[in-house]
Amino acid sequence: MNYPKIIIDLIECFKKFPSIGEKSAERLALSTLDMDDEILNLFAESLKNVKKKITRCKKCNNLADSDLCEICKHEKDRDTKTICIVEDPKNVILFEKLGSYHGMYHVLDGLISPLDGINPEDINIFSLLDRIEKEKIKEIIIAVKPSIEGETTTLYISKMLENKNVKVTKIAHGVPLGVEMEYLDSLTLEMALENRKDVA
Repeated sequence: MNYPKIIIDLIECFKKFPSIGEKSAERLALSTLDMDDEILNLFAESLKNVKKKITRCKKCNNLADSDLCEICKHEKDRDTKTICIVEDPKNVILFEKLGSYHGMYHVLDGLISPLDGINPEDINIFSLLDRIEKEKIKEIIIAVKPSIEGETTTLYISKMLENKNVKVTKIAHGVPLGVEMEYLDSLTLEMALENRKDVA
């Protein structure tokens, strides 16, 4: 590759992104040469700020740029008595894009997996109890992937909430076993949410 070192470094940086190979990275790096300074400065600043300023919502653990995420900041527009439990912030975005769910969220940051050494205390599970008490939650919807880890986590949460006077449901599984949530099409996910079932 006979590019100047600055361009080679930029290509290598782009290659760090998921699913960006050599050719795509090269195309992206070269396209920056045609961009306005204003756009490039915004791009550079945004990259720095993602690392410096993005934090986690103190309430639901979603991505945020202040103490609360955008959803928790504007909770008056939502059903505050329902919480949808998801594995990670990407899943919040997924449900928000559907536009059919209007409750709150709780991000676990992982699933229970004893084989991988991930126990309940290693994920954001116990703060859920505080929220149920303080916010007088009526329904918990568990929306994690249909896998052994997902089922283990679902079972643990349902046992934990047994005497809490809260309805515990999980999304229906027209969702194939073992699939990552973000690869589901929106119709399948919407149907799974609408046809959720009580956790036995």
